[in-house]
Amino acid sequence: MNIVLLGPPGSGKGTQAKMIAEKFNVKHISTGDILREHVRNGTELGKEAKKYMDAGQLVPDSILIGIIRDRLSKPDVAGGYMLDGYPRTIPQAEALDKILPELKQKIDVVLNIDVPDEELVRRLSGRRMCKCGRSYHILFNPPKVPGKCDVCGGELYQRDDDKEEAILNRLKVYKQQTQPLIDYYTKAGLIANINGAGEINQIFDEISKVLSKFK
Repeated sequence: MNIVLLGPPGSGKGTQAKMIAEKFNVKHISTGDILREHVRNGTELGKEAKKYMDAGQLVPDSILIGIIRDRLSKPDVAGGYMLDGYPRTIPQAEALDKILPELKQKIDVVLNIDVPDEELVRRLSGRRMCKCGRSYHILFNPPKVPGKCDVCGGELYQRDDDKEEAILNRLKVYKQQTQPLIDYYTKAGLIANINGAGEINQIFDEISKVLSKFK
């Protein structure tokens, strides 16, 4: 079973990805991780990618698809995999569609974890940091004394990128990028929309029902 996993910042995608990989025995392939691995190992693709990364530019699709092709050709994905972080755009999805037949593979389902913006803002804006490095959440992991670090007693603060305006901007960018991709996979009959607004186990139960059809 081969899966593409989609979900906005704050959707709990990382948590669900771990649970999916464990229960369904599929390889979790994070684009960011394999990209950094290529750079760290000094492969030809890694060297090319590093030039763009060092210049603060996006790594071109031609390099990304080469890295994805290399990963999907490894024997450990024979039992199935889950792509997380790729594709992000229509050209990337089209490039993936071209290489999969060459590898004698196909995508079985695209899981789209859908969460209302107000819930995402509530989740993301609740994070609080301490200068000692400890992280809290005012709803899910609150400090014992409001506004104070449990470890050093320091004043907790909210990072600029955790403020509502910054979060809404991130979500806007995500939607602009991802909605065409959702439409693309909907037309292909591959999308499974998952309600990501509930408890972790509720969401995973819904995902499990979808994936059990492909076992």
